[in-house]
Amino acid sequence: MSKNHVHNHSHSHQKLTGRNLLFSILLNIGITIAQVIGGLVSGSLSLLSDALHNFSDVISLIVSYFANRLAKREASIKRTFGFKRAEIMAAFINAATLMIIAIILVFEAVERLQNPQKISAGIVIILSGIAILGNGLSVLLLHRDSKVNMNMRSAYLHLITDLMASVAVLIGGLLMHFYEIFWVDSVLTFAIAIYLIIVGYDLLKKSFKVLMLYTPETIEVKEIVSVVDALPKVKSIHHVHVWQLNEEETHLEAHIDFESDIQVSEFGEILNTIEDILYEKFKINHVTLQPEYDNKDSKDIIVQD
Repeated sequence: MSKNHVHNHSHSHQKLTGRNLLFSILLNIGITIAQVIGGLVSGSLSLLSDALHNFSDVISLIVSYFANRLAKREASIKRTFGFKRAEIMAAFINAATLMIIAIILVFEAVERLQNPQKISAGIVIILSGIAILGNGLSVLLLHRDSKVNMNMRSAYLHLITDLMASVAVLIGGLLMHFYEIFWVDSVLTFAIAIYLIIVGYDLLKKSFKVLMLYTPETIEVKEIVSVVDALPKVKSIHHVHVWQLNEEETHLEAHIDFESDIQVSEFGEILNTIEDILYEKFKINHVTLQPEYDNKDSKDIIVQD
């Protein structure tokens, strides 16, 4: 079996270990702790749900930081891929716990809506205002990094939604303070919790597909087969597997049948051509091909091992 790597990998994680990321983590931890305490003291579920929203982003930022640190560790005999899946594993766990807590909040919001309780709106107003300032600063700090890394872009977008949620909580606090419309707290909690379930489910689904080695949704295996089969000297490509190791690495392995018993040097040239095509057309950057001639194995595109 011959294996070769296209050297076009993104190393943007290495740019994300600066003070901006660490400062955003510490800032959001402070906001989350303040909102949890304020939510318990004031009795505001919407403040607690916003704290959960902020906490999910704290986890995301921490994961990004430590995944970056882990990714720098060299592969070993016992860890041939290193820790490249640390971020995906953490995303899956984070999404699952986020959905569970959000579902609990939905039930709490419905129960509270049926029995509205008086809330200390002043605390809600002050803490949501602090959250708006903190999240706004975090958005500014991560704006540049969000342009070069998918994971950081996701964290950046989450921080923007945190900012919007905090604005909603502030409006709710003002309504409770000036008009004593306390049921608005339950409505805001319900809305934020539903949003968390939607976001959590999307992240859970995406991370699950990566962990289960699904073919990436942007890649059509039959199109790959058609392109490779059209190359000179290639009889067929079959027994195809395509999967993502993480956000930045997409792998393909397959058997490739040749029309004649070509030399190893010829195979090397064809392999280089295939790598270039697969990267340019499908963004596949790790290719492993098993060359064959007159082999009697199954020629189906997908073969269950």
